[in-house]
Amino acid sequence: MARYDRAITVFSPDGHLFQVEYALEAVRKGNAAVGVRGTDILVLGVEKKSTPKLQDSRSVRKIVSLDNHIALACAGLKADARVLVNRARIECQSHRLTVEDPVTVEYITRYIAGLQQKYTQSGGVRPFGLSTLIVGFDPYTGVPSLYQTDPSGTFSAWKANATGRNSNSMREFLEKNYKETSGQETVKLAIRALLEVVESGGKNVEVAVMTKEHGLRQLEEAEIDAIVAEIEAEKAAAEAAKKAPPKDT
Repeated sequence: MARYDRAITVFSPDGHLFQVEYALEAVRKGNAAVGVRGTDILVLGVEKKSTPKLQDSRSVRKIVSLDNHIALACAGLKADARVLVNRARIECQSHRLTVEDPVTVEYITRYIAGLQQKYTQSGGVRPFGLSTLIVGFDPYTGVPSLYQTDPSGTFSAWKANATGRNSNSMREFLEKNYKETSGQETVKLAIRALLEVVESGGKNVEVAVMTKEHGLRQLEEAEIDAIVAEIEAEKAAAEAAKKAPPKDT
């Protein structure tokens, strides 16, 4: 491994690009993020670190809007995310100006992934240390989409996915529990996945929902707390049902 991790453009003899792998490690140490696609709704949730008492928590957003119909959540380095988000927003507006049509979710995902890939192949730069979850509705068909990109520049479409800290356990939970849902059930599934790795309560979770009619909306802390309480009540009821003695027939 010696010396092969010093230059981004140099492969190691066994075919590794160490700087890209280190960027993926930065993502794994970042906040947990989850995205779930419903039939009529898209949900993004991220782990929220506790903010200092005097800090305005609204100034720290991990779920952002790229266009009226597209939003992004990320895990990894927030400063890198800001640069990538600004470039993506400019591309969205440039596309509207040039083509007179909004971008599709796949188009902007390809653009973001292309930027990330470009920074793995050029000298004098380093990879973006973040993975993104991009959601949106197709402006022509109205179909909801969820994509993920990572520091290497690869992207893929998902029904539900997680990235960041403990993403494997969240992904396993989603694989076991995912089914085509709509409305509040989709929101509940995303929050349940986050609660696998995050302490309970709306203070530690940031959730945004996107619908075709109303666009992106951040859920208030009280709304999240109400859903968390509902999830915990359901869990308690399921546990009680398991412990209850079988009824005599």
